[in-house]
Amino acid sequence: MKTLRLILGDQLNSQHSWFSEIHEEVTYCLFEMRQETDYVTHHIQKVVGYFAAMRNFSQALQDAGHTVVYFKINDAKNTQSLTENLDLLIAENTIEKFEYLAPDEYRLDAQLGSFCAALKIDASVYSTEHFYTEREDLTAFFKGKKQFLMEHFYRNMRKKHQILMIDKQPEGGKWNYDASNRKKWKGEALIPPEITFDTDVTALFSEIEKAGIKTIGKINPSFFEYPISRLQAMEQLAYFCDHLLVHFGDYQDAMHTDKIYLFHSRISFAMNSKIIAPKEVVDAVLETYREQEDAIDISQVEGFIRQILGWREYMRGMYWMLMPNYKKENFLENKNKLPAFFWTGATKMNCLKNAIHNSLDNGYAHHIQRLMITGNFALLTQIHPDAIDAWYLGIYVDAIEWVQLPNTRGMSQFADGGKIATKPYVSSGSYIGKMSNYCDACVYNKAKKFEDDACPFNTLYWNFLDEKQEKLKGNFRMKMMYSVLNKMSNEDRIKITEKATHIIENLDAY
Repeated sequence: MKTLRLILGDQLNSQHSWFSEIHEEVTYCLFEMRQETDYVTHHIQKVVGYFAAMRNFSQALQDAGHTVVYFKINDAKNTQSLTENLDLLIAENTIEKFEYLAPDEYRLDAQLGSFCAALKIDASVYSTEHFYTEREDLTAFFKGKKQFLMEHFYRNMRKKHQILMIDKQPEGGKWNYDASNRKKWKGEALIPPEITFDTDVTALFSEIEKAGIKTIGKINPSFFEYPISRLQAMEQLAYFCDHLLVHFGDYQDAMHTDKIYLFHSRISFAMNSKIIAPKEVVDAVLETYREQEDAIDISQVEGFIRQILGWREYMRGMYWMLMPNYKKENFLENKNKLPAFFWTGATKMNCLKNAIHNSLDNGYAHHIQRLMITGNFALLTQIHPDAIDAWYLGIYVDAIEWVQLPNTRGMSQFADGGKIATKPYVSSGSYIGKMSNYCDACVYNKAKKFEDDACPFNTLYWNFLDEKQEKLKGNFRMKMMYSVLNKMSNEDRIKITEKATHIIENLDAY
């Protein structure tokens, strides 16, 4: 039976059972499409990264003896539509069966579901064999529960997979070391030279320009830094384990003007495109820890594993549990527009300037820059979550909707009213000063609330609490801050409101 198998751009798992044998009757297909480049404005490094990784993967399959049809972005046969390309190949090759791997994005799942329902040939869907969990596992885990706490899920995953466990108890006596993972980096822990791959994507970049694809951000096409092959991904992982893991937990929340990545692994793009599997990452980290237990504290290791085994799997499960209505959530009824400086970095606020320039220059920002700088500011200025979703989905090379949407709309913007985060992740300038050196050279004063040179985060923070009090007053974790707010004098609260209104109405002047 002549079979056509589809591989999407984020399904580049060379270890999948599909590829364990060569089947002469099976043809694999991969497409570079305007359908995928145009549904949101992407960072140029994201488009280049996925196309380069797809081409590398396709060539590796062909080298192994598999039959592959690959449509490049400017190929004459390329209709730029997933289903039209599939129809074309099915007709041209008298295909008798269509098979595909389950997409991780709801829109693609729906598109392929509709396509298969209309097909006159057999169609089957298979697991990507990538995650620790299946789509529905988290829904089953939280069945009948009113709260969907990640910590409960994470502990269950630790027990189920016997990771950092001694019998039924957590190794080291604690389930997580989050309280130990909040150190400010002041240069005392040395960072070795970053691993680079120097991949030349000049030709591919020219093809993307020729196609007229609209993108954002910068790129050096002769020096692409993200891993696009399995070999490169494994080298990136080994570099992290050998040089950065020892300090990861301590400084995972730290931010600094002189360092883009600090002790972060930079393997999220390789993981989210499935070039490398989460189990491989966790196993490598555990192996390094066992070999160097005298040098590496458990807090460094647990902090990293929590991100992979806990948070990443949790976000995917929540996405499939809550979609499609989740994409429309706006609990706080925010409606403002995204300021223009989110696309340029042209702001006087030093923290935002650094975080946004990092994002535009590298398609990267680590989780605290996303959560407590750009995300915090967007929530405090009450930007519509649709605008924030589009920005995060487009600007980061590792952003795919299954992980971006629940992180943004849930964790960052509290648009779901608390399904994911137990309180809004908002802070004043003092927290930013605590975790970074951003405030040191800023024109604004992190100690002032409403004066001319007051840090906008301070003014906006208290204004946000005031404006959203009706919606948030029942939140137990907000009780202390509302107690502080409600003890402020009416005069100060009026000054805060007036200053915050001016900031929100003139965002691009700050």
